[in-house]
Parts: sequence; C-alpha cells; structure tokens
Amino acid sequence: MASFSAKNNAKYSVRSISLPSRIHPTTAKVDGDLNKLKSWEASSTSSSRSLRAGISGLEELYISVDELLNMASTRQVLSCNQDKRFTDELLDGSVQLIDMCGSAREILLHIKENVGALQSAIRRRKGDSNMKDKIVGYSNLRKKTKKDVKRLVSSLKKMEANFGASSLSVQNPVDQHWLAIMRVLREANLSSILIFQSLMSLLAPSVSMPKQIRWPVIMKLMHKGTIACNGNQEDKNEFECVDVALSDLSKCLSRGVGTERMKITNKQLENLEASIGSLEDDMECLFRHLIKTRASLLNIIS
Repeated sequence: MASFSAKNNAKYSVRSISLPSRIHPTTAKVDGDLNKLKSWEASSTSSSRSLRAGISGLEELYISVDELLNMASTRQVLSCNQDKRFTDELLDGSVQLIDMCGSAREILLHIKENVGALQSAIRRRKGDSNMKDKIVGYSNLRKKTKKDVKRLVSSLKKMEANFGASSLSVQNPVDQHWLAIMRVLREANLSSILIFQSLMSLLAPSVSMPKQIRWPVIMKLMHKGTIACNGNQEDKNEFECVDVALSDLSKCLSRGVGTERMKITNKQLENLEASIGSLEDDMECLFRHLIKTRASLLNIIS
C-alpha cells in the first residue's frame, strides 16, 4: 500500500517463480497469480477497496496452490523429500497465518460493533452527553486497536524473517520439482504477510507508516478536517475518515452545535460499516483457504 516505505516494498515484494512448465499447466497459473499480486502491490492505495482487490488476488493464488498440492506428482515429491527444516517452517507458518487472520477478524468485529453504537446514538439524538460518551468509547477502542496493530506488525516481521531463514537449493536435478514447490509455498506465505501488512496499515496507519511520511499525511488531515475525506471515497482510508469526522463532531458538540457535522459523521460511519462488512467477508474466505492449505500439507507430510 501507499504507506509502505521503499525499503519495505522491496522486502515484501511478490516475486515470480517461473516453475518448470513440464510439471503441470497449474504451475503457469501460479506464476500468473503471483505476477498479479506484484502488479497490485505497485498500484495499491490506502483504501479498503484496494486492499480487497489484493485479498482477492491472494485467494486466487491459494486456489492455484491447492490445485498444485493435490496433484499426484506433487504429493509424491513432498512425501518423499521431507526436510524437517522446511516442513516445520511450512507447518508453523500456516498456524501463524491462521492466527493472524483470526486476530484481524476480531479487530474488525470490535470496530464494527462500536460503529453501530455510534450510528444508533446519532439516530436517536438523546443528547450531547450521550454522543460524547460514544465518541470517547470509540476513541478508546481506536487506541487499543493501534496497540494491537503494533503487536501484530511486530509478529509479521518475525514471520517474514522465519519464512526465508533456510536457503533452498538442491544438487540433484530430480529434486527440482520439490524445490519449485517449496518456493511456491514460501511465496504464498510472503504474499499473505504482504496482505496482512496492508490491512494493518489500513486499520492504524499512524502505527505502521514510516515516520518520514507519517506526519505530512496526518498534518494534511488535521488541516483539512473532514473535507479531506470528501470526494472520491474509494481512494480514502475509511477508518481515518471516521477518526477525523468524530474529532470535528466532538468540537462542534462542545460549542452546542453539530447537526450538519452529525450528518457528515453518519455518512462516514455508513461508509466504514460497509467497508468492514466487505472486509469481514473477504477475511472469512481467506481464513478458509489458509485452513485448507494447512490440511493439504498435513495430509501429505503426515
């Protein structure tokens, strides 16, 4: 996403594998899926719409990987060439990715619940004090979210390092098939890390964005206020837009006015609610793919 530094972009870039075409046509599809993710990374923005496109690309990659793992030739190669270093890496990594997906889904659920409470407060208009309490509650949740994101980003960095800790090389040409498959599985893991990093940037850019570009973005939002989130909503970070809208609404309530700001805030909350709903569906689908891939690996390795 736009929030990654050049260094991180290079580190997490999706690479083309160029698998041996003699293995199966499926390998060409894997190559294509990886290249699509690389193109997405180069053009992604800070919106949930952009992230969803990346998740969709990752799901396509896992479908291709599952087809590859279920080929008789693949199962034979992996069952006969079991290096504990790599099997442990793959199995441990699959668990970590599943846990990461679960943590992300939990964060989205908590935010959605609080968004619903804010929308209810705006609709009922029971008084400024009630509205202020809801805003404070949401603000506290966002602070907790940033702490959770910081922890998850740290875990993602460790996962990336572990996935590439052991070098992949073979001397026997017969083992080239095994080598190609292992590289594909590593690339799928690294692609998953890229998507989760992008999700963390969406949830809390002030945590995951590099310092050298973080402050100009924040200052721009502070200067322009809610106006910064008007216009083409598809290119905006919906979570940031709600943060800015609630900050403006809180100031208006302190002065005893806020009807127009309530309308603006409610619109931003509606946009965020819709975005979270779509992301939840996408993450549920990705979660199932991660479970399926782990099950396929266990069936082969066990």
